Amino acid sequence: MLALTSCASFLPDHASVLHVSVPDQRMVLSRDGVVVATYEISTSKFGLGDEPGSNRTPLGEHVIAQKIGGGQPAGMKFKSRRPTGEIVPPNAPGRDPIVSRILWLKGVEPCNANAYHRYIYIHGTPQENLIGQPRSYGCIRMRSRDVMDLYERVGRGARVIIVDEPLACLPLAPGAEAASHGRSL
Repeated sequence: MLALTSCASFLPDHASVLHVSVPDQRMVLSRDGVVVATYEISTSKFGLGDEPGSNRTPLGEHVIAQKIGGGQPAGMKFKSRRPTGEIVPPNAPGRDPIVSRILWLKGVEPCNANAYHRYIYIHGTPQENLIGQPRSYGCIRMRSRDVMDLYERVGRGARVIIVDEPLACLPLAPGAEAASHGRSL
């Protein structure tokens, strides 16, 4: 039996751009130049950089190379990018696994060429009470509900631009810095 699938799911997402502001600990999603959502995030507690083993967040332009976890429930724990079957609730004491969804980033500039092989992701965390503060080990962490929302909004190939400047300094649509967390505008 021949299974038919939509070609659209294989087309790269060239309309979506994510701007990540390290000082603001926020991410703005725009599509075709229009801001559609903002999210609080958490970048590395070790600072910025792309050196292997540094646990730092790499700056510059990336693309979403892979999307992992579609259809899994909120809080699903991943190990080696595979669901384990364990659901970790928000703010579970002593727990810090990758949960809910994974958007695996590939750097496209010399300053972030190691990102893919360093396993730099946008992913869910059960440490939701720490979102808005630099607390990760290099990745961009999000609340489960937010990363699940983002996962549905962007495709492979979407641009992710990580900058060490406030969102107010970026060429975004007016009002981007005031947009609601994880909500459409």
